[in-house]
Amino acid sequence: MTIKVFIDGAVGTTGLEIRERLAGRAGIEQIVLDDKARKNAKKRAAALNESDFAILCLPDDAAREAVELVTNPNTRIIDASTAHRVADGWTYGFAELEPSQSAAIAGAARVTNPGCYPTAFLALVRPLVRAGFIPVDFPLSVNAVSGYSGGGRNMIEEFEDETKRGHTKTAFRAYALGLEHKHVPEMLKHARMEHAPIFMPSVARTYRGMVVEVPLPLHALPRKPSLATIEGALADAYKDSALVRVLPGDGVPFVTIEDDAGTDRLTLRVFGNAERGQARLIATLDNLGKGAAGAAVQNLNIMAGLDPVAGLVL
Repeated sequence: MTIKVFIDGAVGTTGLEIRERLAGRAGIEQIVLDDKARKNAKKRAAALNESDFAILCLPDDAAREAVELVTNPNTRIIDASTAHRVADGWTYGFAELEPSQSAAIAGAARVTNPGCYPTAFLALVRPLVRAGFIPVDFPLSVNAVSGYSGGGRNMIEEFEDETKRGHTKTAFRAYALGLEHKHVPEMLKHARMEHAPIFMPSVARTYRGMVVEVPLPLHALPRKPSLATIEGALADAYKDSALVRVLPGDGVPFVTIEDDAGTDRLTLRVFGNAERGQARLIATLDNLGKGAAGAAVQNLNIMAGLDPVAGLVL
């Protein structure tokens, strides 16, 4: 059986990555429009409705418009934008988030890809909330550094054109300093917390890769779990996952943004100081892999009943 897939927005960073992962795979036929046709609303609508699966790699407003163009009840949608991540009627496409999440994705008609930052934050936090180690009203913070490809075409041009807008040789940039970021609502909703985390994102002069860290004062948690307990809870949560791995923190001198770049993995580690009762939960991933295109391909595989990791780099 062959499935038809249309990537709406296949010329952008995420769309190109998805197209590359699907290229040459048996049983998948890509519907491709040339430059002129993809700018024609009727031809885009026809491609969307001809497909078994439409993957939207568009700005938020354009993604909402694309959904409205789909009239074929058999066309299933994966939205890689932010538009539907907290919307009713959409299934959150982080297969490892809950024990039942993969099954929910498999049966869904509308799946919303998670954001890159939320993927790492939720992977670190949600199992600990679910197990009762982190209370739902506990104040959390998350510090994150991404490669500049996460900012899309404009940021890529800015970092690669060293004369553009005066940002010559910028190595590191903190942003969202007013504590407003489009990923915060999905962090709050899908962690099932009562308070939004203090989110501190930044971008570094490297094309791809990501480090996301959640500091955790174990001594302030009601159950006062040990470092080993926290690591064990995470390891148990992902023991059957092919993509999310929990590695020991002992003896690791540092973590780099390149650790999982170029893959579709997500690596979690627990570091800390037992005497002080302090922990550093750190995740590494590729912002274009498990943080974007890899997640979309994984969701497509699950929805189509294929091997969940087909076409992915482990």
